[in-house]
Order: sequence, then C-alpha cells, then structure tokens
Amino acid sequence: MANRLGRETSPYLLQHAHNPVDWYPWGEEAFARARAEDRPVLLSVGYSACHWCHVMERESFEDAGIAAVMNEHFVNVKVDREERPDVDHIYMQAVQAMSGHGGWPMTVFLTPDGTPFYGGTYFPPVDRHGLPAFPRLLHALAEAWRERRAEVLQSAQSIVGALGQTERLRRATTLLTDEALMSAFQGLRAQFDEEWGGLGGAPKFPQPMVWEFVLRCWRRTGNPYARTMVETTLRRMARGGIYDQLGGGFARYSVDARWLVPHFEKMLYDNAQLASLYLHAWLAFGDAEHRRICEETLDYLLRDMADPAGGFHSAEDADSEGHEGKFYVWSADEIRRVLGADADRALAYWSVDRGPNFEGTNILLVAGEPDPAAVAPLRQRLWEAREGRVRPGRDDKVLAAWNGLACRALAEAGRALGRPDYLDAARRNAEFLLTAMRPEGRLLRTWRDGQAKLKGYLEDHAMVAAALVELYEATLERRWLDAARGLADETIRLFWDDGLEGFYDTGHDHERLIVRPRNLFDNAVPSGTSVTIETLLRLAVLTGDATYESRALAALRPVADLMARHPTGFGRFLCALDFHLGPRVEVALVSATPDGGLDDLRREVFGRYLPNRVVAGVVGDDPGAAAGLPLLEGREPIEGRATAYVCRDYACDLPVTERAALARQLDAR
Repeated sequence: MANRLGRETSPYLLQHAHNPVDWYPWGEEAFARARAEDRPVLLSVGYSACHWCHVMERESFEDAGIAAVMNEHFVNVKVDREERPDVDHIYMQAVQAMSGHGGWPMTVFLTPDGTPFYGGTYFPPVDRHGLPAFPRLLHALAEAWRERRAEVLQSAQSIVGALGQTERLRRATTLLTDEALMSAFQGLRAQFDEEWGGLGGAPKFPQPMVWEFVLRCWRRTGNPYARTMVETTLRRMARGGIYDQLGGGFARYSVDARWLVPHFEKMLYDNAQLASLYLHAWLAFGDAEHRRICEETLDYLLRDMADPAGGFHSAEDADSEGHEGKFYVWSADEIRRVLGADADRALAYWSVDRGPNFEGTNILLVAGEPDPAAVAPLRQRLWEAREGRVRPGRDDKVLAAWNGLACRALAEAGRALGRPDYLDAARRNAEFLLTAMRPEGRLLRTWRDGQAKLKGYLEDHAMVAAALVELYEATLERRWLDAARGLADETIRLFWDDGLEGFYDTGHDHERLIVRPRNLFDNAVPSGTSVTIETLLRLAVLTGDATYESRALAALRPVADLMARHPTGFGRFLCALDFHLGPRVEVALVSATPDGGLDDLRREVFGRYLPNRVVAGVVGDDPGAAAGLPLLEGREPIEGRATAYVCRDYACDLPVTERAALARQLDAR
C-alpha cells in the first residue's frame, strides 16, 4: 500500500511511495502532526538522478526495522529538491553550517516549527567510513529530544542565526567597472588545468557559466590565453567520457580530472547551458567540432527529453538495472558482435583497444582528432544496438526554469545555425510554458501528466523571461517580447524588496519559511538574481524603460566585490556585468516582406559572436510591432529593401541594405 507520497507528481517522491516509512510531502499537515505529538521532523531531501539517494533508499528507507524507528520517533518528510529549491537552499545552508559540507541525499532534523538542529548527508545502515549508522543516529537524536531538549533548542537557535546572511548585502555603492571582470578572469586563470581543461582537479564539473564569461573576456580584450582556456576545456570535454559519444549530451560531472569517468546522470540544465556554450564557441572561433557538439546535444534533448505536450523532462538517472552507467558502457566483445568486420575501426576510434577503463568495461572516448563523418555509420549501428538496452530511469517532471534554459538554447541555435526545427521547438516550448505552466496567470514551478503546481520561484520567472527575449530576437515575433516584459513586471512585483533593494527567491505570496531564501551564487543552475539582472538589462535596451536598468544595477552592485574574488560562483553575474559595461551592439531590422534580403541580414547578425547584441525588428506592415520600442522608432526599409540600423551605446551608423556593409559595421569596435 502506498504512503502519502503516492498522491504526488514528482517521480522522485513517487519512487518512495511504497517505502515502509510513513512519509509526508512538505506541508502543514506534517508540521501540524509534529506539533501535536511533540515530535521532531526528519527531513530527507534528494532528487531522482542522485545515485546516493537511491543507495540510502535501498539500505535504509526500504528496511522495515529502520523505518519502524523513523516512524516511532519522527514525523518524516520527503522533498524533491528540484521542485522545492527554497526548502533545499535553506536547509543546505544549515547542513553546511553544522558539518562544513553539503550534498544529497540531505538529512536534516527539525523542531516542529521547522528549525534545524542536526543534519548531514548520506548515512549508512551500519557504522562505515567514519559515518555513524543511521539507526544509531536516530536513537541518539530521539533521546536528545526527550532528555536534553534545552540543548537541542539552543543548537537550533544558533543555526538559525547563521541563516539568511545575504540580508547584509544591500544598498551597496560599489562602482561597476571592468576591474571586477579582470580580477575574476585572473582568478580563473590561476585555477585552469592547462592539460585537461576545466578548473582544478577531480571531481571536475563543466561549469558552463564560467566559460561563457571567459569567452566574453576573449571578446572584450582579445586575450589569447582566454581563447586557449575555452578551447582546451571544450575539446577535452567533447572527446571525453563525460560526453555521450553515441547519443549526444553531457553527464553531470567527471569523477576524475581527465573528463573520463562521468557520474552518468544527464540533467536538462547542464545540456541546455552547454549547447549554448558550444554554439557561442563555434560563432567565436569557427571550429566545426563545437557546432557538431551543440547540435548533437540539442538533438539529444529533442529526441530523448521532450514531452509530447511541449516541455522538456528534467533528468535521466545514472543507474539502470541497479548498476551505475550500465546503459552507456561497452566491452570489446559487445562491439565486435554489433559491428563484425568493422569493429576494429570502432575499437581504435573510441579507445576501447587500450583496455577497460571502468570496472572491467569501457566508457567510449575519442583520444585522437575526431573524424565524425568517417565513423558515422559505426556510431549509428552502436547507438541502435544500445537502444535495445534497459534505459536509465527518467525524471519526467517539467520544471519552468530549466525549460527556460532549453528554450533559450534552441531559439539562439535555431537562428544562428539556420535550423528551423530548433526554432519550432523553441516556439512550442514557449507556448507550453505560457499556457500549461501558467493556468491561472501565475507561472508555476513544475508540471507532470497535465498537472502544474507550486508557485514559481525567481529563477523560473527569470529563465523563462530570458528565453522569451531570445525567441523574440530570433523570430522578430512581437508576442514573445510582450510576454517577456509581462513576466519581468511580475518578477519585480513578486520578488523585489524595496528595503533590501534586491530580489528574494520566493514571492511575496509564498508560504512562510524560517527565513526567506535568497541565493546569490551561480551553482549548477544560474542564480535567479543573476538571470533577472541580465534580462532586465536587455529589456531596458529594447524598451527604453529605465526602471528595469535601475533595479538590475541595484541588485548587481552588492555582489561586485564577491564576483571579483570568487568568480567560480558568479559566472552569470559576471556575464551580466560584461553586458552592462558594454559596448552593446543594438541592431534594428526592418523589412516590408519576409524576403527582400532580410534573411541575408539576419545571417550576418546572428552568425557571429556578439554576446552583448540586442536585436529588434519589424517584418511587414504591422503597426504594433514597433510600438514602444525606441530601437525601431523612425526605422523604415530603404527603397523597399530589408534594412539594418546598427547603434552602439546611443551612437548609430548609417542604415545599410547590403550584407557586406552590415558586416563591416558589426566588425567595428
């Protein structure tokens, strides 16, 4: 018989619906019971693609004896961190304050009012690796709650005092200059792995926001080492085991420094951001490998992660058939059975002839220069054979923020690469986000099987709005810009705080938690604040609304010093600062018809790396298309031909109708 989690939509929560643990979802019902029975709350937070979350479930939550102890002494609450980033952020701060580190599964013990008093991550069923046995810990904490209540409450209050420290970052008067950009770049340069790319040693994460910033540094300064840093990292990742050499797409991270052995789960947010990064690198450097990886990654999302309703699913697990990576690895004999006489070429190309590299099997990688055309038939046959295996589990919930990242990548790649299928997918996704995930006008966080729920957070509003701005620029369809502006206004109404002069992660209409969360770090997913700042700055240029810029800069100034000193945690903030400092390139495209040379001008605008570009346009005689957009005021086609108007920071060039003339204007610094 299912427990209360059987009524949830999160695949992660549903995985625990038949545990013998008397689980509650996060909510007042659980805390009301804890207060009524004077019991502490055991909060367990994880996500469906988390390997150690599955391990702890098998070892402890499925064990009838351990479950009985949990049920006797605690009210047990299970949370999907991807659905509830607010709860996850608050209690992760607490765990880090208590233990010095964090991660998932996260296990936190709370008073009945939600105040944390003890926490950690994974606990084994028996004493192991210096960790206490979970049953022993449960008994000890239950006894402390009964016998030493005053000590427990004192500990809880000291932990709460450490939470919400970002309140102190307010009303800063720091000047926003390129000194912060240069300091941040030097900090990243000092951590760069010259041989294998990336930052530091193992484990190694892709960190796409950091490399977006370094790429912007190359554009801003022409520094050749910035280019080396980006190209080395992108090539090493693309040829390593972290990249799925058969199906496209990236795993979450590499457990080693060489990008060889991945933690095999695939996340929507990683792949959306990495597709954008590889696109930008191709636009900057013209390397065909970067374009191929961008397209293969987006093709993977469209093939394996798309929901028929229009959204994108969240993740694919690392495990299948109870083994991490089983779906992805190969033995030499398996490849020979599939490819027969052609096997030797494949064994050499993907380095299988060098012997096993992962638990007696092989993760495919490319050790030499890639030659994708030569191995395309072999790759297809191996992929088809792999499709016959048991696939990893998929978390098929749709999250608004992560879909915004995917929509943005598809829109930009569709225009830059001349891929109308990507543009169509971006339109479908945007329609889905604005309808299915906004059933009563308020953007919601999560959707699954036709049901949307949970009020959207700052990151949801920010990332969807950013995608809509990108889709407008790619299509010049005014409805997307209007929708983006509507979401931006809603973002300010719900999340801006005048006293703070900044944004909170939860809206004014959100449930009351022990603190109101405010995350100011770009982690695996960008901070809601950093994306909001970037989007408001772009909208300020497009609409001429100075309120957007003033709010954005008020939120950006307090973190200027932090981003200079800790660049790995502020990649998207640094990109927003780079946009603010400019120079910005503002392009207006006007054409009486969809043809008339407009496509040539579009290819010139979108076929180059211009990270601080803003585009507005009118196609046809729609009078509403230019309304309220200063970039389009007085802009008319010249002699009936599609015309481009290029401006830089309030100074404009003469209008041009020829692609070569537009190229010269865009190349000017």
